Amino acid sequence: MTTQTAHTQNNPMDGTDEADQAAALCPNTALCPNTTLNVGQPDLTRWAGTHARRVGRIVTDAETSPAPRKRLIKDVYLTGERPLYGLRDAVIDGVTFGEGESPLKEARDIEVRNSVFKWKYPFWYADNVKVSDTIVETVAHAGMWYVTNFDMRDSSLQGTKLFRRSSHIRLTNVHFANAVETLWSCDDITLDHVQTNGLYVGKDSRGIRADHLDHVGDYLFDGAEDIVVDHSRIIAKDAFWNSRNVTVRNSFINGQYLGWNSENLTFENCVIESDQGLCYIKGLTLRNTRLLHSDLTFELCSDVDAQITSSVDSVKNPISGRIEAACFGQVILDPTIIDPSATTIFEGGKPVAKSKIISSSDDSDEHVAGYGE
Repeated sequence: MTTQTAHTQNNPMDGTDEADQAAALCPNTALCPNTTLNVGQPDLTRWAGTHARRVGRIVTDAETSPAPRKRLIKDVYLTGERPLYGLRDAVIDGVTFGEGESPLKEARDIEVRNSVFKWKYPFWYADNVKVSDTIVETVAHAGMWYVTNFDMRDSSLQGTKLFRRSSHIRLTNVHFANAVETLWSCDDITLDHVQTNGLYVGKDSRGIRADHLDHVGDYLFDGAEDIVVDHSRIIAKDAFWNSRNVTVRNSFINGQYLGWNSENLTFENCVIESDQGLCYIKGLTLRNTRLLHSDLTFELCSDVDAQITSSVDSVKNPISGRIEAACFGQVILDPTIIDPSATTIFEGGKPVAKSKIISSSDDSDEHVAGYGE
């Protein structure tokens, strides 16, 4: 009988066998008992920096990664600052990033799936990143700053202040549990079936497309520009303040002081409930829109074109335009403040009755908007 001898291919890096190579990459085998290494793998520092030595299981692209030249990092727990700094052309699957800042800082052309981020600043300065089925925990705040080409889907985020000064962001079926000060000063944002809960979401951002956005939290899109919102639900005081070029369609908006100090604001097929909403606007358009219990509307608005299918509690001192509604509870046109002839107001298809027009603001049921309310 001939005896066959198994030959172990050695890594030319150090001349050791496969087990020794694995131990060198993951010296704490108690944490990585199933550590394996593809024999002949090149020096990891070439593509992921020195901290890549903490990686437990590394497989070449030939084994499972669908994209050519991409490496797979799978089912490991990483800690320490910048464990995968500067990672290039890789797939991360089932990885938990524990205590340690900036785990994927300066990463490029990577995919992340089924993973958990527990610590701060996970994706700063990253480019061309795809994330799916992933969790960002509370401590992992300020997670995506200065990123470009960032696509995330089917994920849940707890951290605050996510996405700052970033561009080309695509979010699909993503839940922000605490989105305080998220999406600030960003450009080219697509939100598809996204849930956000928090104050000051989208401040000073541009190029926003939101479809089926479900938002709760005041000051939404303050100072933002070039916004299209469709089939969405918004609960927010002071939504769209100081904004420009906004179109909202087929949506339900609830909250005081909607749209103040904005320019070119359009609502189509919407339902709006807003105490003292739609005031101090230049270029306001409403098409086939209902106003529920909305009083003292249109104050000092210019170039108004409003086609309202419901009754309106009260209108106060619009500067110019045309307003149509099924019924008005009260119309305030104070000639000491505005020119009443610059605005035409129609009730049920006819000019509003003079008996409903109040010529002095002092005679109205006015109350003053304030942040203490």
